[in-house]
Amino acid sequence: MLKVLIEKEIRDIIGSTKFIITFAVCVALVLLSFYSGAANYRNARAQYEAAQRENLLRYEGTTEWDAVSDMRALLPPEPLAALVAGVSNDIGGTIEVAARGELQPEGSRYAQEPVLASFRLLDLEFLFQVILSLFAIMLGYDAISGEKERGTLRLTFANAVPRATYILGKLIGSLAALVLPLVGAIALGCGILMLYGMPLSGQDWGRLALIIATGLLYCSVFLALAVMVSVFTRRSSTSFLLALVIWVAAVMIIPRASVLLAGRAVAVPTMDEMGSQKAAFSGQLWQEDRDKIVGFTSTASGDIQAAMEELNTFMSSIADERDRKMKEFSGRLNEERTNRLRQRQALALAFARVSPAASLSLAMATLAGTSLGTEDNFLAEATGYQKAFADFIQQKSGGIPGGRMVRIKVTAGGEEPAATPINLQEIPAFTYTPIPPAAAFGAAVVDIGLLMVATMLFFAAAWIGFLRYDLR
Repeated sequence: MLKVLIEKEIRDIIGSTKFIITFAVCVALVLLSFYSGAANYRNARAQYEAAQRENLLRYEGTTEWDAVSDMRALLPPEPLAALVAGVSNDIGGTIEVAARGELQPEGSRYAQEPVLASFRLLDLEFLFQVILSLFAIMLGYDAISGEKERGTLRLTFANAVPRATYILGKLIGSLAALVLPLVGAIALGCGILMLYGMPLSGQDWGRLALIIATGLLYCSVFLALAVMVSVFTRRSSTSFLLALVIWVAAVMIIPRASVLLAGRAVAVPTMDEMGSQKAAFSGQLWQEDRDKIVGFTSTASGDIQAAMEELNTFMSSIADERDRKMKEFSGRLNEERTNRLRQRQALALAFARVSPAASLSLAMATLAGTSLGTEDNFLAEATGYQKAFADFIQQKSGGIPGGRMVRIKVTAGGEEPAATPINLQEIPAFTYTPIPPAAAFGAAVVDIGLLMVATMLFFAAAWIGFLRYDLR
C-alpha cells in the first residue's frame, strides 16, 4: 500500500505542468551556477597567478636586500569557493607583509569589481536558499488542501487506506519527486566542472557531496513545511500564501534582523576609532625615539665605520623596543575589539539559526572553506610568514628589518664594480593552508543537525495533524 501511494504521488507531481515548468527553470539555473563557478575560478586563478608574478617583478633589478621592504601574502582561490562564495569575495585577499608592523587584509573582490556587490554571483548557496526552497514550497503547498478541493481526498479514503500510511506516502513521494530530478541536474553540473578541468581533489569532491546533501536537506525542510501548512489549512490558496509568508520571514527577515539585534546589544569600536588610537600612540613612540637618537653619543672616537655600526645597533635596539610597545598596545586594542566582535557574532548567529536559511549558509560556507573563519586563518598564516620574512631580510641585509639604518660604504680608489642584482627566488614564498576538511565538517555538524531537526519536526507535525484531519 505504501509503495503504491509513493509511486502515485511521484507520478502526480512529475506529470503536472507546474512541476515541468519550475523544474526546467531550476535545471537551467543549476547548470548555469556550475558553469559560472568553473569560469569564475579560471578567472580568479589567472588573477592570482598574475599577482604572484607582479609581487616579485616590482623588485626586479634591485641590487640591495635592504631595498626589499615588503612582500604580499595572497589568498589563493579555492575551487569550492567558486561554487559557494561565502565571505570569500568580502574579505581582503591581499596582505602587505613588512618585516615590522600590524597586518591588515585588503583588496576584496567587491573593491575591484564594485558591480558584484550589487549583483552577486549565482552560486549553490543562493540557488538552494532561494530558488530551490521556493520550488519545494510549490511542490508541497497543495499536498492535502488541494486534494480536498479537487475531491480526490474523500475518494481515496472511500477505500480502506490508513491515514498514517497515506500521509507517509505523500511525504516520501513528494521528497522523492523533489530530490531525484535535482540529483540528476546536479550530476550534469558536476560533469561541467570536469569538462572545465576544475582541480578538485578527492576531499574536494567529498566536501561538494556534503554541500549538495546539505542543500537537499534544506529543501526538504521547506517541503515538509509546505505539506504541514497544507494539512492545517482548508484551501490551497491559503496554504500557498501562508507558506510563502513563512518563507519570506525565514529567508529574508530573520537572518538580517538577527544582525541588527546583535549590533544593538553589543557595541564594538570601529576600525577608524582603533586606527586613531594606534596612530596617536605610534606618534608618541616616534617622538620618544627621536629624543633618544638626538642624545646618542658614540664611544668609538675616530673610527667612522665602528661609530656607524654602533649607531645601527643602537637604532635597532630602540626600533625593537618601539615595535614591542606598539604590538602590546595594538594587541590590547585588537583583543578587546575581537572579544566584543565575537560576542556580537555569537549572539547574531544564535538569533539567525532560528531560520533554516542561516543554518544552510553557515554549513555550506564552512564545508566550502569560505566561512567567517577564513579571514582569521588567512591573517594567522600571514603573521607566521611575517616572522620568516623578517628573519630572512635581516640575515641577508644585516640591518634592521622594518627599521632605519645608516650605511657608509668605504672604497679604496678606482672604479667601483657593477652591482649584481639580488636573486628574488631566494625570498621565502607565502603558502596558505586552508582549514582542514575534518575541522570544517565538525564545525558544520551543528547547522546540519538543526536542518535535520527542523525537517523531522515539520514532517512529524504534518503526520500528527493529518491523523486528526477532517476529510469532509
